[in-house]
Amino acid sequence: MTDFLTNTEMASLVEAIKIAEDHSSGEIRVHIDSTSEDDFAKKAFEIFRSLGMHLTKERNGVLFYVNFEQHYLTIIGDEGIHKKVQQQFWDNLHDEITSEFAKGNYYKGLKEAILKTGLELKKYFPISGENINELPNDISFS
Repeated sequence: MTDFLTNTEMASLVEAIKIAEDHSSGEIRVHIDSTSEDDFAKKAFEIFRSLGMHLTKERNGVLFYVNFEQHYLTIIGDEGIHKKVQQQFWDNLHDEITSEFAKGNYYKGLKEAILKTGLELKKYFPISGENINELPNDISFS
C-alpha cells in the first residue's frame, strides 16, 4: 500500500478519523495516491467527488489527498466547512503537515491534522441527535 506508513499507523489513522468525527456531523477521509499524474490538483478534486465528499448533508467533508512519492499534499474542505474556517486554516494546516513530512514524520503529520480538523468540525458542526456516519472512515488508495 505505502512505504511511508505502516499498516499499524494506517489503522491508527482510521481510529483518529473516528475520534475526530465524534460529536460532529463532519466527515474526514484520507486518500493516498501513488500514481505519477501531471495534474494532482485535478486528480484530488476527482477523488473528492468520487468518494462522495460533496454529498454530505451539511457539505462539511474534508479530504486529505497525499502523494508521498511526488511530494504532493492538498486538503479539500467542502463549502460548508470552508465557509466557517476560511483559507487560512487550510494553509496553516498544510504547512504543519508538510513540516512534519519534511522530517519524515508522515504518520504524526496526518494524525495531528486529522484531529485538528475534528476540533473545527465539532465547533461548527456539532451533532444534534444521532451521529450518522455518512462516509466510511477508511483510507482509500489509487
